[in-house]
Amino acid sequence: MHLTIVGSGYVGLVTGTCLANTGNDVTCLDLDTARVDRLKQGECPIYEPGLTELMTRNVAAGRLRFTADQDEAYRDAEVIFICVGTPTRPDGSSDTSAVEQVAKDIARALGDGLPAEHPLVVVKSTVPVGTTQHVADTIRAATDTPCSVADNPEFLKEGDAINDFQKPDRVVCGIEDEHGRNVLQNLYTPYIRQGNPCLFMDIPSAEMVKYASNAMLACRISFINEMARLCDHFDADISRVREGMSTDRRIGREFLYPGLGYGGSCFPKDTLAVIEMGRKAGRPSLLNEAVHQVNQDQRIWFLDRIKATLGEDLTGLRIGIWGLAFKPRTDDIREAPSRTIIDGLLKAGATVTGYDPVAMDNMKALGLEIELADDMYEAARDSDAIVICTEWSEFRSPDLPKLRSVMKSPTVFDGRNLWLPEDMAELGFTYQSVGRPSHAPSAVRN
Repeated sequence: MHLTIVGSGYVGLVTGTCLANTGNDVTCLDLDTARVDRLKQGECPIYEPGLTELMTRNVAAGRLRFTADQDEAYRDAEVIFICVGTPTRPDGSSDTSAVEQVAKDIARALGDGLPAEHPLVVVKSTVPVGTTQHVADTIRAATDTPCSVADNPEFLKEGDAINDFQKPDRVVCGIEDEHGRNVLQNLYTPYIRQGNPCLFMDIPSAEMVKYASNAMLACRISFINEMARLCDHFDADISRVREGMSTDRRIGREFLYPGLGYGGSCFPKDTLAVIEMGRKAGRPSLLNEAVHQVNQDQRIWFLDRIKATLGEDLTGLRIGIWGLAFKPRTDDIREAPSRTIIDGLLKAGATVTGYDPVAMDNMKALGLEIELADDMYEAARDSDAIVICTEWSEFRSPDLPKLRSVMKSPTVFDGRNLWLPEDMAELGFTYQSVGRPSHAPSAVRN
């Protein structure tokens, strides 16, 4: 099948590459010529494990190509996926102007007779309810050439997107006719052979599924963080509380890990979009408003704990930051808790040294007055404390005696609860984490 993917960002590139890998002929269109040039040279502009290898393999096989030429991209297209960004406006709403422009471009291409007969236009960008219908109306107002429209939200986790696309929990398809159903069924059949469902529904419901799913996951994260703060006040242990909760099959274990809160490009944006949709509809989304506020407060609460220990004025102190990305296995620092922590430390006068396995370039591009180290021990060297902001695997089992030896003062603020408080105290660390009793150093073992 001849497919056109409009937008070669995170969603578009993963979608195009994976669909090419099942034998489809895929053209990725992006108006950023510099990005297209990089892609043509085999350079993947985003960090996602496994994506570069899969992309280059399908380019070599002739199934995947990149272009900034709209006529080239739309020619003979049987399915057109809209995968452009919908960033958050200052009021919290989603900016769908790029989606609207693509709709106009598709209408022009249809009028020029470029796509195949009766193509399917699929909105894969995360859009407020009603946007896909607006895309359909825009296209049909500009041309009489028939096409079908559908909504097919993505559920890709950064750091595991290839696996999520190829082995989805479910595929959600909002359709308006049988043509859309048949095309999407054929496209996704290779990915659902293990029995996971391909769910067909009306378009508004499909648009809402994406928001409802992310809002639910964000809610669980904020809930466990709120419980962690209560545990901290009452000297309870959130690890034990979580254990007691999650053995209840109605609750389960997923997304109930206390920490510094969620970040990245999805949960913050989608939660704010739900809130704004509720405001516009006259149906305030009170729960989601609270979820967002708890999340923003969580990182400030942890920053306040650091200052309560080290002092409000951190002038003259050196603090190391382990982890800059909002989560492991990605270089994405959008809405990352580390940014709030670093900003607060710098404003308090501290010298900050950061380290992350893959997000260093993105942090450097922000132009913050921080030093960047070559490894995690260098980030901790001569420090008065370190703060763990991202749960990278290499941070889970470091050489703790070595860490203690390079630090000026062995003080750790673990924002991801990676280590056992008792072990840290025994090794001579002052150790604070999230929702667990703090531990001062005990007699250090010889």
